[in-house]
Amino acid sequence: MNPGQLKVHAGGIAWRKQGGGKIIEVDKADIASLTWMKVPRAYQLGVRIKDGLFYKFIGFREQDVTNLTNFIQKSIGITPEEKQLSVSGHNWGGVDINGNMLTFLVGSKQAFEVSLADVAQTQLQGKTDAYLEFHVDDTTGANEKDSLMDLSFHVPTSNTQFVGDENRPPAQVFLDKISSLADIGSSEEAVVTFEGIAILTPRGRYGVELHLSFLRLQGQANDFKIQYSSVVRLFLLPKSNQTHTFVVITLDPPIRKGQTLYPHIVIQGLVSEVFTKVLRGLSGAKVTRVGSFRSCQGGYAVKSSLKAEDGLLYPLEKGFFFLPKPPTLILHDEIEYVEFERHGAGGSSVSSHYFDLLVKLKNDQEHLFRNIQRSEYHSLFDFISGKGLKIMNLGDVQGTNGVAAVLQNSDDDAVDPHLERIKNEAGGEESDEEDEDFVAEEDDGGSPTDDSEEEESDASESGDGKEKSAAKDLKKEAVGTKASSTKRKSKDGDEEGSKKRRQKKKKDPNAPKRAMSGFMFFSNAERENIKKTNPGMSFTDVGRALGERWKKMSAEEKEPFEAMARADSKRYKEAMAGYKSGGPTINVDSGNESE
Repeated sequence: MNPGQLKVHAGGIAWRKQGGGKIIEVDKADIASLTWMKVPRAYQLGVRIKDGLFYKFIGFREQDVTNLTNFIQKSIGITPEEKQLSVSGHNWGGVDINGNMLTFLVGSKQAFEVSLADVAQTQLQGKTDAYLEFHVDDTTGANEKDSLMDLSFHVPTSNTQFVGDENRPPAQVFLDKISSLADIGSSEEAVVTFEGIAILTPRGRYGVELHLSFLRLQGQANDFKIQYSSVVRLFLLPKSNQTHTFVVITLDPPIRKGQTLYPHIVIQGLVSEVFTKVLRGLSGAKVTRVGSFRSCQGGYAVKSSLKAEDGLLYPLEKGFFFLPKPPTLILHDEIEYVEFERHGAGGSSVSSHYFDLLVKLKNDQEHLFRNIQRSEYHSLFDFISGKGLKIMNLGDVQGTNGVAAVLQNSDDDAVDPHLERIKNEAGGEESDEEDEDFVAEEDDGGSPTDDSEEEESDASESGDGKEKSAAKDLKKEAVGTKASSTKRKSKDGDEEGSKKRRQKKKKDPNAPKRAMSGFMFFSNAERENIKKTNPGMSFTDVGRALGERWKKMSAEEKEPFEAMARADSKRYKEAMAGYKSGGPTINVDSGNESE
């Protein structure tokens, strides 16, 4: 069920999904009939439209029925009928076909009803059994855990409702009636067809048919039928090379493939402009294009990665959109704050060329966009600050310098309090989410997330050894020199030692530990089990196996770990509030490091 808010007014009925989405509006002139029915734990209001559509609104209390009935009679001029639900469990009765709805009746009570528009195939089995197969991979029932796949009716030859003859038994007459109202073979011809379109999610090559009332995606393994009423918005987002453009169709409700929901259909091709214009004209959906943001290279997006997937982050006028996989739309109204983070702080020299962008939502969900080039910082900062979004680590510096020092200053001589705080959160024992989850074994060596960093780390350690050896030789050579020269060298050595100490001391012991995600809690709980069942598996393969298992888990299976993540996020938020209130202590610690 989709929770939402229903509004009954003199002009008709309107319903809006909770959390936003497309509004369902029914003008009173289009209403054919209204019905009340007592269902388990609530009452249902049925609204039948003259063109055959039928809406169900469930969740009314008993006192709501009387109040709404009186209001509907006065304002709309229709008296709702009362229907009873059959709960006897009998499977023998009659059928009533009204518009495109088929109702199975036990006596005068309704047992169930189905929409004939959802029927994909019909078949006569023997002479008395009518078999119906339903669409399961389109938006119908996409928000339900289970879907009706097939239904079989036994229509005896003595049936008087669907009268047949020797060549056409009653079951065949019944099927013919259903076939005339069902979506079988789509008797409606397509307005235009696009063959071999590359769709990134759900992945595959599809033939795309645009009909007057719906669009169809026909692939080798999957067939999706999408009503235009489910299309919320279209996005037309060019890639940086200008040769391809992402066309995104945002749906509510989403289509479903197995247990996976797809709220965004991501299409990539050269016919984007033509496709978008035709689809916009047929569906009436609005088109969102790129806004005022420009990258340092004049593009419309910045390269980044989300959940280990490389892609493009589009800063739009009313939100952010990450493409192509996983397609993630974040509206500005949903954002609590954003935070710029030094990528891999305290690690290899590669970190100075990239930064991460953390987007925290008001529902405590977080999106971390990694590996953004440092040169894109000013463009992103100016755009985000121009939209009035809260920048968490801006501190008291009302400009770009505060965060820029974190991301761009590779000289450790200049100690910046914001730089120190971010380093403390990401370096040493207080590691970031990725390091906290993937704790390397003694025989693994190096960083588990990037083999190139492992090699660079080894080279750095080797270099440190040479510097130490050279320092010892330099100390031996310094013996026997003049006193003034010795003092000068000693002074220089103290300065160099001070710099090295500042470089090593990057962790504030008072800094709170970063909050972990649900996947991190899951990984910590299951890593040892995978190692036991797969002895000898490499560290990287263990991480990959954990990721695959997490991706296949249902929302119910993930919930215990997500609950732990929400609690940890609350703990981190409270700890950070206390930590930041003691901001001046950071400057004191930074100053003591040079002593």
